[in-house]
Amino acid sequence: MKLLTLNTHSLQEENYPQKLEQFVETICQEKPDIIALQEVNQSINAPIAEQKLLKGYVYCNNNGVAIRQDNHAAQVAFRLHERGIDYSWTWISAKIGYDIYDEGIAVLCLNGEITATESFFISNCQNYHYWKTRKVLGVQISHCEHWFYTVHMGWWKDEEEPFLAQWERFKKELKKHQNTKIWIMGDFNSPAETKEQGYDTIKNDGWYDTYCIAEQKDEGITVEGSIDGWKDSKHNEQNLTGMRMDHIWCNQSVSVKYSRVMFNGIKQSKVSDHFGVCIETK
Repeated sequence: MKLLTLNTHSLQEENYPQKLEQFVETICQEKPDIIALQEVNQSINAPIAEQKLLKGYVYCNNNGVAIRQDNHAAQVAFRLHERGIDYSWTWISAKIGYDIYDEGIAVLCLNGEITATESFFISNCQNYHYWKTRKVLGVQISHCEHWFYTVHMGWWKDEEEPFLAQWERFKKELKKHQNTKIWIMGDFNSPAETKEQGYDTIKNDGWYDTYCIAEQKDEGITVEGSIDGWKDSKHNEQNLTGMRMDHIWCNQSVSVKYSRVMFNGIKQSKVSDHFGVCIETK
């Protein structure tokens, strides 16, 4: 099984149409079984999506935001369908981003239909118009009992929405699936290099970082330099120039062939201010 996570930055990216095509072309080559995406945006004033864009779409029960024409997940799935690769996919919006986007998260699944979905808040705030609102999206697929979640966490030292409180809410929600293999993938805003904060909290709670247990791995860096949310030194006291903050965790020990960074400008073009992480299990 091959899993990929990426904070897409989507519509906010310069040269977005070109980067969208580059992303889709790479997916055609790699064909991940599960794709977890964050910062999956659509313009709040864009037209409602045409029916052809909804191929493979599975509605998540408590998502009250309609899919619009420029929805990043819809555009990815549609372009893959045009190339003969059909993904089952779902998307939810968590908040208004930059005053012009419905900002959400998405999961795309190959070789199986999404049979169950769930989403919930991990932030204390549930105000759709506040940029610190955070939600999680999870799916099950037809041939597998595992749960797959995509998440975009807050920061460790955020005074209003600290990482630890969000993680505790996340854990509480996951208890109902504790006898099932659970994968959580995404942008954790918690560099592995920063000790005794978010990364160590998750690891100390018994979760397995697939990067650490992979037989083959690269340097793992998923963010270079200063990006939104990390330009303020209070979030980056060590002034790290490269951070491994995008992770794929599992609640059970697994055998991982490799963990590799994608879309970092080496083997694939950069398509976001984050790089992706891809793993393959045995």
